[in-house]
Amino acid sequence: MRNQPHFRVVVADSRRPVSGKFIEVIGSYNPRSADKKLSINKERFDHWKKNGACLSRTISELITNS
Repeated sequence: MRNQPHFRVVVADSRRPVSGKFIEVIGSYNPRSADKKLSINKERFDHWKKNGACLSRTISELITNS
């Protein structure tokens, strides 16, 4: 569908460009749904956090507001 934003939550290497390759898709965010649905694979999220991944400011805010 056109003009319907839908975003993927990815793990990416900070040394790569923003539009570059990512490591893994761990979730999605749909701001147009009634409940602004954020779905994240908790197991993979915890795995990457243990291995030193840093959250972006946007994802931090989405997780705290969920």
